[in-house]
Amino acid sequence: MSSMLPLLTAQALLGAFDHVWNHELREHLPSKRSAAGEIALHCARDFIYALIFFQLGWLEPHGIWAALFAATLGIEILITLTDFVVEDRTRRLAPGERILHTVLAINFGMFLVTFVPTLEQWWSLPGGFEPVRHGIYSSLFALFALGAAGFGIRNAVAALKLRRPPEWVRDPIEARPSLNARTVLVSGGTGFIGGHLVRRLLARGERVIVLTRDRDRALDRFGPQVRIITTTEEVQADERIDAVVNLAGAPILGFPWTNSRRQQLIDSRANTTRALVALCGRLTRPPRVFVTGSAVGYYGLGGDEPIDEHGEPQPIFQSELCQKWETAAMAAEGAGARVVRMRMGIVLAANGGSLPQLAMPVRFGLGAVLGTGKQWVAWIHIEDLVRLFEFALDTPSCKGALNAVSPTAATHEQMQRLLAKVLHRRAWLRIPAFFLRALLGEMSQLLVDGQRVKPMRALRSGFVFRYPNLGTALEQLLGRQRAPTQQAEIYYNGDCPVCRTEMEHYANVCATTRPELHFIDSTRHPQEFARCGLRREHLERRVYVRDGEGRILSGMPAIVALWWKMPGYERLAKMLSLPVIRPISVVLYDHVIAPTLAWWARTRSRGRVQLPG
Repeated sequence: MSSMLPLLTAQALLGAFDHVWNHELREHLPSKRSAAGEIALHCARDFIYALIFFQLGWLEPHGIWAALFAATLGIEILITLTDFVVEDRTRRLAPGERILHTVLAINFGMFLVTFVPTLEQWWSLPGGFEPVRHGIYSSLFALFALGAAGFGIRNAVAALKLRRPPEWVRDPIEARPSLNARTVLVSGGTGFIGGHLVRRLLARGERVIVLTRDRDRALDRFGPQVRIITTTEEVQADERIDAVVNLAGAPILGFPWTNSRRQQLIDSRANTTRALVALCGRLTRPPRVFVTGSAVGYYGLGGDEPIDEHGEPQPIFQSELCQKWETAAMAAEGAGARVVRMRMGIVLAANGGSLPQLAMPVRFGLGAVLGTGKQWVAWIHIEDLVRLFEFALDTPSCKGALNAVSPTAATHEQMQRLLAKVLHRRAWLRIPAFFLRALLGEMSQLLVDGQRVKPMRALRSGFVFRYPNLGTALEQLLGRQRAPTQQAEIYYNGDCPVCRTEMEHYANVCATTRPELHFIDSTRHPQEFARCGLRREHLERRVYVRDGEGRILSGMPAIVALWWKMPGYERLAKMLSLPVIRPISVVLYDHVIAPTLAWWARTRSRGRVQLPG
């Protein structure tokens, strides 16, 4: 037994390295739809390893339990062999990862060889469990069991996300035809801001080309609605591109700002920008406008004095990063493009960016003020930001720096108090600035220092912000899920008896009290969502709600939004809108309810077709 423990320890350490370095950091498997099968296998294996480590560290299985433990080891071997086949079919393994997998397999084989005699001995004993202690190994194995279980939960969540319908099916994009459609190339279109902008451009009727390193991610987000390229070389010189929006760049918050990390942040922005500028130069007809992302970090550290677009940069990294990004973009002027530099503040949105991370601790009653709380926060609502990008693309006189922030800045403490108020919680904690500076180094400037930035150029140009007030913006983003507007159409699968019965019941309930709600059998009208790229097979698997303003909800959010409008169903809608219950209901709908009902409907439909006469 003693010779087996070091081998199992080595297996745990090598496996953790494989998870963190290869699966998470290098390959980003949890975000790749093509890796869904591999992630599911990893999930099963992680939970098996959690059982193995806990069992061998603290309990000896005897008799029949030893046989079951041996069967668990056999299942692990089958999962690993299957994983070898699946990963070879779905991705190309780096040489280092392949070598590591070989070492893991050899090490596990050596563990089995040394463990078989012990397992035979346990099998000969009466059935049951005997508590054991192996000194430091027992404590290590408990830690390994927790780590393996954590990886298992992480992979389970990722597998569920990857197995659900693509984003463009869950959240359809209705592309409106336009006679004057422009072609807009967007780099970073799969990111948080880029995704919102691409959707708005498609809704306007523009033709969109998305430049991205992750084709799978772009397909999941936009489906057939956009053209996807992974390099500017895929664009021919005689193609027409009317505008370029450059948003590519690695997230600035995350890993510490080491020298290599700083260079990565610079290269991820400047190199993509230079490639786009080079594309503008070789096009027969260069784009008329080049809008590049930047940030208010350009102004460095500020005090209480307002800063407009004439503010000067500072010799600190966040400022230098923005300067190099903007300088690379300015070269597009040589190709005849009008260059707009969007200096963005913190972007607030319900489905991405910093707001969900800011709101999460507040939801759990752990809202904290960082530092003094007096540092200014330059923020902007995602809808205003997207409209500002539209303004930059559409306004010929818009050129140069443009501060993309709300006209009413707020202090960090004001933001935390308003967050707590909207979420009906208290913000009572404080984290000293010196602690954050010691922990994060220069990166802490993003949290404990700020700038009081003003969007003077946008205001003087006549741009009107829809959400100039922080409290109103937070209420709109984090408040109760909005029901459809007065007029709404609910599309359902009429071939499914359960769906048809339920929706006919809802229609009867709403006949007199909510006549503006129209219930439509989508299988009889599949062309209704043709502009979204949705086909009949998509409509068979989900409920869709389209309101009078053209907003589309689908799945469980659509049903909950409908319940908010129906008399007698408000309490049920409120319950399923709770932070814990909402994601569970969405998972059940996407992975259990909708697929089961769609399969049943298709089976009944085939059976009816085969009937004689």
